[in-house]
Amino acid sequence: LALVSGQMQVQVAGYLDDPQMYRSIPEADQLAVQIRKAIDLEAVSPRAYGFALVSSEKRTLGVQISGVEPYYEQLISTIPGLISSGRYLSSASANEAVIGSTLARNLKLAAGDELTLLGSGRDGSMAAAVLPVVGIFNTGNREIDRQIIAIPLNSFRQIFSMGNDAHSIIIGGQRDREEQYKKAISTLIKDRDKLVLLDWETLLPGLKQVIEADFFSAWFMYAVLIILVAFSMLNTILMSVLERTHEFGILLALGVRHSKLGRIILTESTLLALTGMVIGIVAGSLLTFYFSKTGISYPGMEEMSARFNLPPLILPEVSLRTVIPGPLAVFLASVLSSLYPVWHMRKLNPVQAMQAA
Repeated sequence: LALVSGQMQVQVAGYLDDPQMYRSIPEADQLAVQIRKAIDLEAVSPRAYGFALVSSEKRTLGVQISGVEPYYEQLISTIPGLISSGRYLSSASANEAVIGSTLARNLKLAAGDELTLLGSGRDGSMAAAVLPVVGIFNTGNREIDRQIIAIPLNSFRQIFSMGNDAHSIIIGGQRDREEQYKKAISTLIKDRDKLVLLDWETLLPGLKQVIEADFFSAWFMYAVLIILVAFSMLNTILMSVLERTHEFGILLALGVRHSKLGRIILTESTLLALTGMVIGIVAGSLLTFYFSKTGISYPGMEEMSARFNLPPLILPEVSLRTVIPGPLAVFLASVLSSLYPVWHMRKLNPVQAMQAA
């Protein structure tokens, strides 16, 4: 999300499915300012997109040109921090470009070289420019590194005859405030004809499917773990019942009902599971809280994190949402697993039980 799309975008209706140059947001800079004030967030940036042939002295390739606001783009995208050679764009009006590492290799360009772009403007006129390459970024994503060139937004508008328009307004920010952002932005644009607000799930449906598949896989493994714990608990309680068969037989002979013995066994297993759950929650929460402050680092992780402009440490989160569901599921599975030993005990014959060694 931080590479390209942001948390959500404002676009003209239909642009996502058919990205034509003429489907642009009028006075996009003014709208971006209004959105920043409405949601109290600086990470709001207009972008414009076009397609062009880009040439070096040796090769010509078709690429996507992105017009960006350099200052605000650094608050949203990780690309400004992934410059491997040279620097990022300096201002919204500079005539310069940054390109992906794969594209630079294909065009045989380096920081300081010039490229020529040739395309079609929004009004049908020829869009042409010669721009110096001031930086090369390496995201680790081959598609992005091969296809995208970023130039300052005002330069893009001049080259592609865009006026003061843009094709998208990108909104960054925190996911936990997403609903708040949606409500404020939807209210702001409701009177603007044909503008729509799209969240990341709509913008990147493939990413949503990958996350859902990963979530399902994680819960499947968790279910297997719960089943193993339940069978371990079942084995423990059943062995405890079998080892006390003689004592249970004496109690039955003295007039204690099967139902009361069943309640005793169920209470015993419940207290055992509850004690384990409390100890597990307390110990796990303390350990997680410690690592949430110090972080978790793997060998070689710093180098990989620096390459993708990610934090060098993993910081786990402690919250009710992460602490309660897992132990609660294990607790319920443990209690349910005690039902079979209870059922086994209810069939116990006092005479045969007292004869058991």
